[in-house]
Amino acid sequence: MKSILVPLDGSEFAEHALPLAMHLGKRSGARLHLVTVSTPIAESFVEGMMFSTAEISLEMSERHQKYLAEIAKRVREQGLIVETGIMHGEVAPCLCDLLTRDEDQVVVMATHGRGALGRFWMGSVADEMLRETTKPLLLVHPEEGPIDLRAEVRLGRVVLPLDGTPFSERMLEPVIELLAGAGAEVVLMRAIHTIVPANLMPDNLAGRKEARTLLLQVQEAQGRMRVDADEYLRGAAERLREKGFKVRTEVMVEDDPAKAILREADREHADLIALETHGRRGLSRLLHGSIADKVVRGARMPVLVQKTLSA
Repeated sequence: MKSILVPLDGSEFAEHALPLAMHLGKRSGARLHLVTVSTPIAESFVEGMMFSTAEISLEMSERHQKYLAEIAKRVREQGLIVETGIMHGEVAPCLCDLLTRDEDQVVVMATHGRGALGRFWMGSVADEMLRETTKPLLLVHPEEGPIDLRAEVRLGRVVLPLDGTPFSERMLEPVIELLAGAGAEVVLMRAIHTIVPANLMPDNLAGRKEARTLLLQVQEAQGRMRVDADEYLRGAAERLREKGFKVRTEVMVEDDPAKAILREADREHADLIALETHGRRGLSRLLHGSIADKVVRGARMPVLVQKTLSA
C-alpha cells in the first residue's frame, strides 16, 4: 500500500476519517492523498443580476485550496507524507476515476458528510463508490464534535465473515495488506441457516413418532452443517496464521447474516469489520438486499468493504 485516499468536503464529519488513515499511513509508510471535489454549478440570477459560474468556481477553488492546505499542515505535523488535490465534476465518478489511475490505493472515508464546502455533495458518495470501484473502502462512522489527530486508533481485533465461497475469501488479502505485522486478531465467522421441518408434531400418535424421527434427522443435518462450516473456517484460518495473525473461528446459526455479523462484532468488541460485497444495483439490490449495506449502516466500528470483480 503506497497511497491512502481520503476524500474531504470541508466538514468535521468527513474529517473523522483522518485518524484512521493516519494510523495506517504511519504503520505502512504510505502517503495520504487528501482530495476534495468541486461539483459543477449552474449560472444563476439573483434580483436581476447574473452570477458567473467562473467567478463562483474560482472562489470555491481558492477556499478548497486553503482548507486542504490547513488540514495537510496538521497531518504533516504528525510525521506523515501528504499530498492534496482538487477535482472538478461529480464526486463519486471523480474519485473512482482517480482510483483507476493508482494501482496501489485504499480509500478511508466517512460514510457521508455535508459541510460548508460540501453542500453540493448529494446522496451517499460511499454508497455509489462501493458499486463502481473494486478498490477497498474503509468506511468510518464519525462521532460528534471535532477530531483529535493525535488520538490513538486501535485495530486489534477484526471480525471477518465468510460464507464458504471463494468470493467471500477475497477479503483476506486486503486484511492481510492493511494489518500485517500489527499483531491483530482476526475472528473468522460463518453464519449457517436453521433447518426447520414444516410440521414437527402432528395430532396423531404415528405422526408424533414420525415428527420425532424427522426432528432427529434435522438435528443431525444441522450438526453436519456446523462441522462442515467449522472445518472450512479452520482452513481459512491457516492462511492468516501463516501471515502472522492470531485467529479464532466462530460458527453461529442465524438466518439473517447481517444481524449475525453485527452481533458478533459487538460481542467481540471488534475494532473493524471486513467483508466482500457483490455491490448490487437496482432491482437486484431490491430483491436480494445487501448484507454489506446492512452492516455498514448498523455497525458502530469502521467497516472495510470491497466489491468483487465478478459482480
